[in-house]
Amino acid sequence: MEDLIRGLAQFKTTVFPELSGLFQELAYVQSPTTLFIACSDSRVVPELLTQQQPGRLFVVRNAGNIVPSYGPEPGGVSAAIEYAVAVLGVKDIVICGHSNCGAMSAIAMAETVAHLPAVAAWLRHADAAKAVNATGVYETAQERVEELVRQNVKVQLNNIRTHPSVAVALETERIALHGWVYDIETGRVDILNYETGRFEALDPKQFCG
Repeated sequence: MEDLIRGLAQFKTTVFPELSGLFQELAYVQSPTTLFIACSDSRVVPELLTQQQPGRLFVVRNAGNIVPSYGPEPGGVSAAIEYAVAVLGVKDIVICGHSNCGAMSAIAMAETVAHLPAVAAWLRHADAAKAVNATGVYETAQERVEELVRQNVKVQLNNIRTHPSVAVALETERIALHGWVYDIETGRVDILNYETGRFEALDPKQFCG
């Protein structure tokens, strides 16, 4: 907690004054351009990864960057998606998986989470990815996990299409869906190519000259 308090003090005395104009603009309104759905893993920080200032990303984080299919009793993820799309009018949705994901490792390696009933129930939203992963042949356990991370991003992209607000926005071409996988050790980001169905490394030269 002491680290957090020191950080808060530094924010108040150093960071906030430098961005005071921005915070004045954000005090009563937000207009993020992107809904960013990521894992709760402490090593994954969407704003740091994308170098975005406050107000640019509407972030949803949970174990395994999961998006439950729309159902009769929508939960917090569904509510956040609906608000981001129907009210805030985001133009892009990114679902971002990451390397060495604990949730995906538990699924891929069939680790029991019976002692964690809430976790077990939540991870069932990745059952489709689990089924696809089980059909593959992998040389190592790590390769199995890495592939499941990618398969899970694809499944969650399919799930989010079942949400009415997203379906309408896609039909009217007001929004675009993106699948990313972030490698923590190298900083590499692979992006899903919808034409090939494969994840391809982002080439910074395309955007940075």
